[in-house]
Amino acid sequence: MTAPLSSSSTTPSASPSAPSAGPSAHPVLDLAPVIPVVVVKDVADAVPLARALVAGGLPAIEVTLRTPAGLEAIRAVSGEVAGAVVGAGTVITPEQVADCVAAGARFLVSPGWTDGLLAAMQGSGVPFLPGVSTASEVVALLEHGVREMKFFPAQAAGGTAFLKSLAGPLPQARFCPTGGIGPANAPEYLALPNVGCVGGTWMVPEDAIAGRDWARIEGLAREAAGLRRPVSAGATCR
Repeated sequence: MTAPLSSSSTTPSASPSAPSAGPSAHPVLDLAPVIPVVVVKDVADAVPLARALVAGGLPAIEVTLRTPAGLEAIRAVSGEVAGAVVGAGTVITPEQVADCVAAGARFLVSPGWTDGLLAAMQGSGVPFLPGVSTASEVVALLEHGVREMKFFPAQAAGGTAFLKSLAGPLPQARFCPTGGIGPANAPEYLALPNVGCVGGTWMVPEDAIAGRDWARIEGLAREAAGLRRPVSAGATCR
């Protein structure tokens, strides 16, 4: 099994971004350069799809709740795929937080956040990435002790230029940009000091899933896993 994850927020007595389980623990943003954002329509596809992604070097897998199969897909991957760190995406209610953790989700991702949703995620016991698209939302989360966030929708909300603007006044915030990101622009995001990883769907194309072409997905995952932060960026994964 992959090393334990650290939470994206803590009590005020601890550093919000420090690993909670010793030096072997990893924040979600440091597990891999890319987190696949997966939409599962048939639960039967979940396990072979996740195995292909893990074999390709992408252990952190965000299974969204956009379909009725999402929750059961999380449960299947959690129970059957060694090496997978399965998370739940498109989490928008406190009830979904509880259901996803019960199903085995090891991290949570939301497109945005409210006070109620944030409280549920903070009390879930697993790391989470609440979505932001404005500086005010980032500041508000920092007040709550949250330093790791999802930037969504990345391209539509300002892309790399927006994140560069935040790096100066808010260097303590780290992001997983998602939305409009592919192999062509992912390296631009990964070169930023406040980006830990990116989220995307290009390694899990719909036609490959429909055709159960797991070998193709493994190959695309391997290419995505090869996208690393340039040395010149001056930032390394903790």
